[in-house]
Amino acid sequence: MTFSIAAHCPKTGMFGVTVTSSSICVASRCAFARRKVGAALSQNVTDPNLGGRLLDLCENGATAEEALVKVIAETPNIQWRQLGIVDSNGYNACYSGEHTLGINAMAQGDNCTAIGNLLANEDIPGAIVNAFENTGGHLAERLLMALQAGLDAGGEAGPIHSAGIKVYADQEWPVVDLRVDWDPTPDNAISRLRDIWEEYQPQMQPYITRAANPAESESYGVPGDE
Repeated sequence: MTFSIAAHCPKTGMFGVTVTSSSICVASRCAFARRKVGAALSQNVTDPNLGGRLLDLCENGATAEEALVKVIAETPNIQWRQLGIVDSNGYNACYSGEHTLGINAMAQGDNCTAIGNLLANEDIPGAIVNAFENTGGHLAERLLMALQAGLDAGGEAGPIHSAGIKVYADQEWPVVDLRVDWDPTPDNAISRLRDIWEEYQPQMQPYITRAANPAESESYGVPGDE
């Protein structure tokens, strides 16, 4: 049903997540990140509260492992959940409850963790981590390459229909927050998400500049602002 990755770029300080699923609007429920704190995933019979809870604990000084252990200990119905977390030092942790659906698996790597359920095979998270670790460029680009690698390795047991990506840098708001909430064409959502990223990437810095210093911003490039 869902596979995903949470990651940190130590060179830029960015945190990001990307996720895809057969379910509609997956990124609205499962993808969480916070500047200077971490990135988190909450999926499989999803409780969206848990992603924010993991980040709250990390913001208050817990490591990824400490935050995960506390959430597991304190959360009712935790056996239905699948979680991943990367903290500000790049440490990561993940969890799959005993009622996680179908073929499910997890993988941990350098500044990243990948998790998945109802998968075509148990190698998907490992393929995601491997692609992330061996791809350069902007964190969003690395995340999208990793997600595509998961699909190429077999993906879900069924077709995917939604995908999303979120990246935080120095701002309080995400510099990347892109979603394909529903694509009826099987396994096309990741490709559509990449198309959106390629359209958005050259416009990203102007939007950041407009927020920080409007006087230095470029023309909006729309009728009436020639």
